[in-house]
Amino acid sequence: MTLSPTLTFNDGHTIPQLGYGVWQVEDGVAEKVVRQAFEAGFRHIDTAKVYGNEAGVGRAIAGSGLSPEEIFITTKLWNADQGYESTLAAFEESMDRLGLETLDLYLIHWLQPRQDKYVDTWKALIELRKRGRVRSIGVSNFTAEGLQRLIDETGVTPAIHQIELHPYFNQRELREFGASKGILTQAWSPLGQGGALLEDVTVSNIAAKHQATPAQVVISWHLAIGNVVIPKSVTESRIQENFAALDVTLDSEDIEAINGLDRTAKGEGRIGPDPAVSDFA
Repeated sequence: MTLSPTLTFNDGHTIPQLGYGVWQVEDGVAEKVVRQAFEAGFRHIDTAKVYGNEAGVGRAIAGSGLSPEEIFITTKLWNADQGYESTLAAFEESMDRLGLETLDLYLIHWLQPRQDKYVDTWKALIELRKRGRVRSIGVSNFTAEGLQRLIDETGVTPAIHQIELHPYFNQRELREFGASKGILTQAWSPLGQGGALLEDVTVSNIAAKHQATPAQVVISWHLAIGNVVIPKSVTESRIQENFAALDVTLDSEDIEAINGLDRTAKGEGRIGPDPAVSDFA
């Protein structure tokens, strides 16, 4: 079976570059679709407390027949749980739902700038890593300033930064900042939540050129520029199709054409909240 390539964190651990995300998947459905993802070849699953499906993911892991060494699991701390002691407690609750003793990757889900607890929260993640409960720690939905503050105040650099990232919003500056600090970038909503991006004429033409689907082309672009990418689908054929993007190799002309789709300079492209100003429970 084809396996995803891996990327190496700044702590020496590795992560499969292509993973399966379960945002907006109900807990009762998660067990089935994660099992299908494993059958398709995925070994990296990305969940979060707020998704409400950690237990379903845990059931899929338990029934998969795969050893802990064969899979990579990420979950995330929700905003209401930020703070040192509350982070430690929330982590244990997530682990109980997942049925795991050790987690591969734990992330702070959002910066929450007005709440301003993220440094203490980061210190709790550092402690969990010291205790051996988590192999790697990182963040999601931060700014460059927030990342720098974590580094300056704790001396510990996140292993990865998960952000909204797709061809219409390619986050070049934030990716470059992360790379300068040795932080990998991971893309959520990597397909731009479908719709216009997958119908874009540039993407469609490249798909025809490679006898691939538009989704496969976009996933291949993410892989080519060095992102960790976690496409989500609850349709088995599309789960298989997304994993098969590993067989699509774009050339430099394709990559430049997709890079040119970025709408950031026009003040467009972002789908989700802006981490710099968003605080929500």
